[in-house]
Amino acid sequence: MKPEHIQSLVDSSETTRISEWGYVEGEIPSSYMQYEQWVQRGDYHPLHYMADHRKDIRSSLKSYYPDFESALVFLFNYTDEKKIQNSFYESTDSNGLKISSYALSFEGEDYHQVIQNELNSFGHKLQETLDKLDYRLAIDIHPVLDRDLAYRAGLGWFGKNSMLINPKQGSFFMIGSLLLSQKLELPMKSVETDHCGSCQACVRDCPTLAIDEKNRQIIASRCISTFTIETFKPAPPIEGHVENGSGEIFGCDICQDVCPWNRRPIRRAREREWTKSSKSSFLRDFFLTPPPEEVEAALKKMSKREFKRVFKHTSLERTGRDGMIKNIQLFTKNS
Repeated sequence: MKPEHIQSLVDSSETTRISEWGYVEGEIPSSYMQYEQWVQRGDYHPLHYMADHRKDIRSSLKSYYPDFESALVFLFNYTDEKKIQNSFYESTDSNGLKISSYALSFEGEDYHQVIQNELNSFGHKLQETLDKLDYRLAIDIHPVLDRDLAYRAGLGWFGKNSMLINPKQGSFFMIGSLLLSQKLELPMKSVETDHCGSCQACVRDCPTLAIDEKNRQIIASRCISTFTIETFKPAPPIEGHVENGSGEIFGCDICQDVCPWNRRPIRRAREREWTKSSKSSFLRDFFLTPPPEEVEAALKKMSKREFKRVFKHTSLERTGRDGMIKNIQLFTKNS
């Protein structure tokens, strides 16, 4: 199979989000040892799903998909949406709170479902071309080191903030892969050179000192994203979040915002407007426009069941009503 054929399938896809793709063979992750050391140091806490029985599955793609022979790895870009959000946060409409850009992208839909749908669509097209091909999806909810897979496919390098950075796309993308039961005899890109150099922007500007520069990993217990997304019950804030952060109530983009490799992609991104009927607009109007005290009051009026119904199929559904109240109160109690 020729690269042009894969590219034609990408171009004929219903989405324009695939900004780059790569091909890789070999089931063993190159960074598994670093991942194991991260777990052994306890820096995964409180992300227990990163240290349970699924840890060993991540040691080989064949542990997750026994028929694995190769993979197509795709970058799903959301830089255009990020540019819209930056403009909003700089406007007088913003109440000073922030939601991580990926949650407001993909029309506000949970990106997992969007990307799974696109990968399945692509996989079905590939099966029409290749006889007896089978595949399995791999995204960040599966026991696969997805950034390692993209790294080995030549799609970027590991930044000091642990994010995969692509020299053309920056880091505002999600990774989705098709693990295939056949080799496609496609050329493989060279592993991308590390271009971070002596830059310490992400390390310096993380308000909670969550970045382990030496190991290029995140200390999860100090990470604003972990605290605001994965901590579902009332909990004391991380030191530095409220005092030095930027009003983050769900996720955090600070280490990516200050990364020099994201400047040009944001600058070149298309000028777009919010889609009025999208979940993105709904999330903005609910959380990011009214005074924070009104947002807290609206959440408290909701039952947990109602919250789940209202925010169904968005990324915020995961954190739940109590978790979001905890996050909002960081800024209403300290205002």
